[in-house]
Amino acid sequence: MENRFTGTVVRATGSWYDVLHDGAVVRCRIRGRLRLRGVRSTNPVVVGDEVTCEADAGGDYVICDISPRRNYVIRRASNLSKESHIIAANVDQALLMATLRSPETATEFVDRFLVTCEAYKVPVTILLSKIDLQDPQAVADFHAVYESAGYRVMEVSSATGEGVGAVHELLKGRTTLVSGNS
Repeated sequence: MENRFTGTVVRATGSWYDVLHDGAVVRCRIRGRLRLRGVRSTNPVVVGDEVTCEADAGGDYVICDISPRRNYVIRRASNLSKESHIIAANVDQALLMATLRSPETATEFVDRFLVTCEAYKVPVTILLSKIDLQDPQAVADFHAVYESAGYRVMEVSSATGEGVGAVHELLKGRTTLVSGNS
């Protein structure tokens, strides 16, 4: 492995980050000064960030720089009202998994997610999941509300396979944030 390389953060867990570089995943930590740059976010490095990493004196890799983000999806931090929590960065699209029952996805959650994505210019497709378990009239009502607002709604079921192929096509060649129930 090179002493210095660029890659994409594909996973963030605690103080460790998995960075994809030339088809391999490299575990990295964040350099301390990156945490102190006056960022108003609980997490200065997020999934989707393009980063520069280098080997430290002990041979471990550290993230030493973050490229500017073209977009991101954010939410308010739960315990620090003045700070935000970035969910993902540099995404081409978001897929919002929603169910009308088993479990029910609150429409407030759906609406909040859609507004957040709109604010940061991330296109969203709603995946109405577990379609085999849903009431047809409730499904029609859901389509009417969200399609009239300009959103694409796709019906999917992992149990029957309905819509799964269409979702695979939607994912090809795109960096996608998937959020929601199920």
